[in-house]
Amino acid sequence: MIINTNISALGASNTLQANQAALSKSLARLSSGNKIINPADDAGGLAVAANLKAEVNRITAAKSNVANGVSFTQTQDGYLQKVGKALDRMSELAIMAKDGTKADADRSLYNQEFAVLAGFITDTASKDFNGVPLFSADVAGLDIPIDPDGNTFNLANIDLTSTTYTDATAATIDTTTNATAALSSVLDAISQLSRDRASSGVSQARLTYAADLLTVSKENLTAAHSRIMDVDVAEESTTFAKQNILIQANTAMLAQANQLPQNILKLLQ
Repeated sequence: MIINTNISALGASNTLQANQAALSKSLARLSSGNKIINPADDAGGLAVAANLKAEVNRITAAKSNVANGVSFTQTQDGYLQKVGKALDRMSELAIMAKDGTKADADRSLYNQEFAVLAGFITDTASKDFNGVPLFSADVAGLDIPIDPDGNTFNLANIDLTSTTYTDATAATIDTTTNATAALSSVLDAISQLSRDRASSGVSQARLTYAADLLTVSKENLTAAHSRIMDVDVAEESTTFAKQNILIQANTAMLAQANQLPQNILKLLQ
């Protein structure tokens, strides 16, 4: 038996310190909700989680871009629907103006409505979406980032200033000859409009698929990040209770270990 060095108390003290450190870490995890408090807890896991979090953020940005692209195509098609109605009416007017039983005075009245509708189409060609032209030859196509890697989808370019449309809007139906030429131009514009609306619909469908894929990817990557970084509260609560009990037991045993050297006094009595 020795007095200067209490090996039992030293061992109990070291165990108490280790349990206190484990209790503090468990408390930090429960209070923060994070499984990894310091990089040393899981350096590899932290690196993977950081990459996953960055990818999730890029997906969020891509989803915003895709949503803007969908809104762009929806706005385009809304205008194109109205242009289609105007062209349909212009074709009706051209047919009526070709009627040989009509006088030029009647055709002049038809021509007034024809010109108003043509002006509507011309005005529509200058519309924009957030400052970006909806229908212009100057816009060869808009690139929309559709994934976190920066890959893009090029929206179909719809040009209401092309000659196919301007030939129709520049036409007149004040005579039967002009009405015949105007009808041909308007029918060409209607055919072009059908193709343009189909192209816009394809772009919208592609962006919708991209949005769905981004939603699924974000969900899965967020779940993967959570499994690495988020603490399991039920499991950690059990660990916390265990460490708490161990500390209480260590404290009691340390007190007992500190009393052991007093037994030497009995030998000296």
